[in-house]
Amino acid sequence: MSKYKFILLIGAVLLILPTLTRAQGLNWEGQTGAFVTPFAYTSASEKNKFGKPQIAFHYLNAGSVVGNHFQFSITVGAAKRVEFGYTRNVAAEGSNTTFSPLFSEDFNIFHGKAVLVEENANKTKWVPAIAVGFVARTNVKRVGAIISPLTKSTTNGEVYVVATKTITQIKGLPIVLSGGVKTTNASILGVAGNAPGWKARGFAAAAFVVNGPSKSTLIFGAEALQQPKFIRGLPGPTVPTTLTYFTRIIPKSKHPFNIDFGIAQVAGKITPGVDLKARHQFAMGISYQF
Repeated sequence: MSKYKFILLIGAVLLILPTLTRAQGLNWEGQTGAFVTPFAYTSASEKNKFGKPQIAFHYLNAGSVVGNHFQFSITVGAAKRVEFGYTRNVAAEGSNTTFSPLFSEDFNIFHGKAVLVEENANKTKWVPAIAVGFVARTNVKRVGAIISPLTKSTTNGEVYVVATKTITQIKGLPIVLSGGVKTTNASILGVAGNAPGWKARGFAAAAFVVNGPSKSTLIFGAEALQQPKFIRGLPGPTVPTTLTYFTRIIPKSKHPFNIDFGIAQVAGKITPGVDLKARHQFAMGISYQF
């Protein structure tokens, strides 16, 4: 992505921001979720009907090596049990002349999710929502795909199962717990391209909800997302678990709008002599449902 396109992109986002007065809950890849992990919930819809589109913008300052990354998402719910959507990843190249070009290409993300068990099914108070889903990324030309002269672009993705429960028994302090397992061949959600093969990895999120000023709602949480250990095309480096710490602000509880702020621990020294310098990175997101 060129410097001039980057400036135009930021300008467009700043023009859009003042018009956003409603939205809720899409994560980095456009799924209903925390910041990088999915929940077993779906975008709002009515039974036997499609819901209204939900859009989101996310930004990650991944540092001088990995660069700046932007996600533009649209997601639609259906029948109160299904959601599907598309996200476009746009990258602004970092300043490291050796490694930054390995993370500079844009790619596509498609996702879908279906709820198998609704939360509190059969009039219980303890049953979590359980859902299955997938993510498919196309035209991924990162790291190994750039290093190999024979590879123009790659695809990667994952399938997962997730359980989520909102605990309301503590008066004035709802707690959200979520966890699941996915099988993936992507490295850092495609930001670092592909893993050498498909691996099973776990993920989890926890958050609590409090009342904020001016009738707002504040959600404070953290998540952990295991990554495949190795990157395809780089036999030595190892990738750590991704950690995020986030705050979600909902200006008014009845309005489908929210803004997220977070700190992401992505990757640092992955091998001697290679430091991606992406261990304490600022991230933000905005969601809006029509």
